[in-house]
Amino acid sequence: MQKHEQSFWGGIVKSMGLVFGDIGTSPIYTLTVIFALTKPTLDNVLGILSLVFWTMTILVTAEYSWLAMNLGRKGEGGTIVLKEILVRLLKPGRSIAFIGFLSFLGVSLLLGDGVITPAISILSAVEGMVLIPGLQDLQQGTLITFAAFIAIVLFVFQFQGTDKVAGAFGPIMVVWFIALTVSGVVSIANHPELIKAVSPYYAAKFFVDNGFSAFFVLSEVILCATGGEALYADMGHLGKKPIIRAWYFAFVALIINYFGQGAYVLSHGTEKNLLFGMILSEAPALYIPFLILTIMATIIASQAMISGVFSVIYQGITTRIMPLLKVDYTSSQLKSQIYIGSVNWMLLAAVIFIMLIFRKSENLAAAYGLAVTGTMTISGIMMIMIYNRTTKRWKVPFAVLVTIVDFVFFAACLNKIPHGGYWSIILASIPFCVILIWTRGQRALYRALKPLDIDTFLISYDQIYHKGHNIPGTGLFFTREWNVVPPYVVHCIIRSNIIYERNVFISIIRTDVPFGVSYKLTEGRSQGLDSFEIFAGYMEVIDIESLLKKNGINEKVIFYGVEDITTGNPIWKIFSTIKKQSPNFVQFNKLPATKLQGVVTRVEM
Repeated sequence: MQKHEQSFWGGIVKSMGLVFGDIGTSPIYTLTVIFALTKPTLDNVLGILSLVFWTMTILVTAEYSWLAMNLGRKGEGGTIVLKEILVRLLKPGRSIAFIGFLSFLGVSLLLGDGVITPAISILSAVEGMVLIPGLQDLQQGTLITFAAFIAIVLFVFQFQGTDKVAGAFGPIMVVWFIALTVSGVVSIANHPELIKAVSPYYAAKFFVDNGFSAFFVLSEVILCATGGEALYADMGHLGKKPIIRAWYFAFVALIINYFGQGAYVLSHGTEKNLLFGMILSEAPALYIPFLILTIMATIIASQAMISGVFSVIYQGITTRIMPLLKVDYTSSQLKSQIYIGSVNWMLLAAVIFIMLIFRKSENLAAAYGLAVTGTMTISGIMMIMIYNRTTKRWKVPFAVLVTIVDFVFFAACLNKIPHGGYWSIILASIPFCVILIWTRGQRALYRALKPLDIDTFLISYDQIYHKGHNIPGTGLFFTREWNVVPPYVVHCIIRSNIIYERNVFISIIRTDVPFGVSYKLTEGRSQGLDSFEIFAGYMEVIDIESLLKKNGINEKVIFYGVEDITTGNPIWKIFSTIKKQSPNFVQFNKLPATKLQGVVTRVEM
């Protein structure tokens, strides 16, 4: 019983650290930004708090906690997982192309979000320093420098992995949520009548009273739900149950704090950051410890986002929608703990650039929300399509309702485009263009290479093999499938007569589940020719060498194809450049360099 109890609470504490950093730090800026636009009357405060309560209930609890988290594959979640589930349910045709396009868009928006989240979180926390007596004259440039320094330290230590420090994340976030709850309760005591804002009547009344301007307020209200998608995306790290249990604690803490900030607005007005102002008025002696806790919480929120970006890109690489990148594995226990250096430094540069462009957290809030609501709407559409094709069809009306709400928020956020929201589009368009060029380019390259079918290949292979001039030992040839022979193999064996006593075609097939490795060695495809197929989940790290040894394959040399692309097409020129910059297949899979032999094939696209 004790052990179960420990794992029950242990799972909740870990979830607080790894999943709820982003949504947990949204009280730092959400109501401050909203009340910069809205008069702090009692009716408006009740309306805003009601909107915040129902936004978190519908978009986080209903969409992610209830609907999405029932759609996992081997415990993993995320946009790519939804795509993998749908592809299996749909017939080949236009609908699969549409789902592919939607998932590319969802992944790109999430990656764009990965730049804005650390920037707004760290900057908004650092801005709390101006409320410390004696520091009120701090220049914004100094605050940006301090925020950039925190970001640099955070990104520089990524290569060590979060495995070593992740243990501290949970307890710190638990303290953070307790601080939010206590400060909220103390503040609500001054205006207990605000509790009635949980009724949707006040949200409706806010729309009636404020007309069309209330619709645009939604684009700021959405800030309270940013990071909600992490419930589903991080499901593979911790499991479904601990995350859902932890969410109920986090939800209560956040609502109490928002309501407390509402009470503070009625008592003190809106001249400064509401959360920091509320703490300063309640317990001035605890303000500096609270500010330090805030900065730690925003670092944890940023860390969760960075780890999430690494995971999404790794899924993208193994499902072949993104180019290969050098990946380091920072934990022997956690398969999800990876480090992608090129992505890390690009993210850091983008985060500092965004801080310098927007300068203040409230300016950044004007750009924030478009990517989040876009991702939520895409997830909603995919969930409707999945539930409509499964035995849980009764969930379709709920999924439709949630998706309509997503779309309303997305439409409200469109008014942010001229005020900096275009940066969300610019940031998301970079990975989106890379994904489109890469996926189209790979298909075009495959067609241009004109691979041979195995039967045609074997006619020439058998003739050469039977001449008996074979090289002693085993030669390994990488192919996408054993029965489709790429041109470099034809060049080696047929044209150059490089043929070993034992030749093995090795292919790695990524399955549509996250983890698990199986393999199949088929001997005697022809005399001296075997095939070795490895089936691995798309989050799996494969030790190819040990699998080969286990099956008695002691290769002398490993051949792989390198394409030299010539083209006049500007799009394919970009594709060719990306291909040259990215490590090749064998570097990605960490094979012994002394045995590797790249064979160049000239291809015209």
